Amino acid sequence: MRHYSDELEADLMEFFQVDLRDLWRGRLTFRQLGVYIKSLLKKQGRSTLLMALDPSAEWSHEAYLGARISDGTELANFLFLKANSPDSNDLEPPKPLPRPGQPEEEAAIPEHDFASGEEVTNFFAQMGGL
Repeated sequence: MRHYSDELEADLMEFFQVDLRDLWRGRLTFRQLGVYIKSLLKKQGRSTLLMALDPSAEWSHEAYLGARISDGTELANFLFLKANSPDSNDLEPPKPLPRPGQPEEEAAIPEHDFASGEEVTNFFAQMGGL
């Protein structure tokens, strides 16, 4: 409660029309507060308290299902094109939709293509001939 008091206060007001300050005014008991908090922890995709505790709770279960359906459809289309298209060698597989709470893939650092010793020698030979 100490670390997420703003989120808790906002959720209590939004969902239950209860002011957190009522706890100190004697209009709200700790038991009632516990019941409200348990209820808030079941409101995935809607509760700011739950989102603060678990970033993956930003999406509802329905949003996760929608993302899985979208990823599956894109993969099915990719596999269909890969199997039925003669120019499918340059197709890249689709990337899944990013989910909240999961680390984003960092862009791969390209490896440097260094010149061989022979290429360096030819370069300096050409430079010396100028």
